[in-house]
Amino acid sequence: MRFFIVTMSAILTLALGSTAQAFCGFYVARADTSLYNKASQVVLVRDGNRTVITMSNDFEGEVSDFAVVVPVPTFIEEEQIHVAERGLVDHLDAYTAPRLVEYHDADPCIVHRYSMSDMAVKSAAPSAAMQESVGRADSLGVTIEASYTVGEYDILILSATESAGLITWLTENDYRIPPGAEPVVRSYLKQDMRFFVAKVNLEERSQLGFNYLRPLQVAYESEKFMLPIRLGTLNAKGKQELYVYALTKAGRVETTNYRTVKLPSDSEVPEHVQGEFGDFYRSMFERQTDKENGRAVFLEYAWDMAWCDPCAADPLSAQQLRQLGVFWVGDQVLATPGKAAPQAQNVFVTRLHVSYDREHFPADLKFQQTGDRQNFQGRYVVRHPWRGARTCAAEQYYTATRERQEKEAQTLASLTGWDIDGIREKIDFVDGAVPEPADEKPWWKKIWGAD
Repeated sequence: MRFFIVTMSAILTLALGSTAQAFCGFYVARADTSLYNKASQVVLVRDGNRTVITMSNDFEGEVSDFAVVVPVPTFIEEEQIHVAERGLVDHLDAYTAPRLVEYHDADPCIVHRYSMSDMAVKSAAPSAAMQESVGRADSLGVTIEASYTVGEYDILILSATESAGLITWLTENDYRIPPGAEPVVRSYLKQDMRFFVAKVNLEERSQLGFNYLRPLQVAYESEKFMLPIRLGTLNAKGKQELYVYALTKAGRVETTNYRTVKLPSDSEVPEHVQGEFGDFYRSMFERQTDKENGRAVFLEYAWDMAWCDPCAADPLSAQQLRQLGVFWVGDQVLATPGKAAPQAQNVFVTRLHVSYDREHFPADLKFQQTGDRQNFQGRYVVRHPWRGARTCAAEQYYTATRERQEKEAQTLASLTGWDIDGIREKIDFVDGAVPEPADEKPWWKKIWGAD
């Protein structure tokens, strides 16, 4: 998947019931972004007009080929740019991922009996090459408003009077712009947006010692609560996966110019899904996307960051949230060795997932905060029948369980489009048979010879 990233070698990505008791269960698997070869991840922290965006790059290849072009709604000062740790986004992904939980039925005979009773920032001195580049930019109507070196990245903030001049300058400076980009760039310029441009500084990267690219983080103030995706769709092959993790005070975040749809949740599926949860999730998500004609943004998770049930990963600490830009959370540290830090409060996380292309998503994503703090998670349930020793007939249990297993098969077929007969072949249906009693006398009768 690609998210408004441009490189010299390729276009890359730069987003059971309603009661608490119903969410109990043993967590066994999750559908995180590793299910996709290419998946862009964006963390959006939003309060009022203040936004902190963290962009996790899925770049693979020579780091000298990396470059990114991101439309931004306002001028960006040097201190508004940071480099985050990739583990923070990975942790947030794990915490919010759709999950599989399992239950184990108890012995039906027993049940029957008892039921009856931070990163440093420094400026880069303009080099001769940079000065030459500035002169060329001026001649094309492009203004290099600022240049910074932040961590392993060299960053420029650009504005322009004409889209053609900006594209020419980017192309001459090894930012490969996809065909058809000029109308998109022109539309951003008409909105008085700037362009955040970054490349890897090989010398800084070598000194820092990182063998991967860390996420870029930008803070700004603007009334616009949006995510530009159009540049990344111009010459992308097929659909692209985007995950957006929105952190707010107010509650759930949703898109305003596309439908936000909840994924099917709390569905009971056959036992064998536990061994193929990744395949299940991909098929299920693709089918739901098709049902919405490829034009929906899907809600996968919405929850107060202070807790989870069941937990696919621990909630992020206040310190981790601060590193992601949640500026209203006070720093909390371990007061006593060996004691856990208190969980952060007043942070609501929304996970949105969209599979998009140019045809079905011709406009950038626009968001709004809602006051809805109702918990939701993509959750799928495996219930294991009792297969231990049978000390009673329990006909009612085995009849009901077999009916349940058939319903699970039909649910799986409906969610994924998989062949129902193929699903049934993988199910170990219970038969309810009770072993015949042994003919031998009890052992004490053998000793005393009693009848």
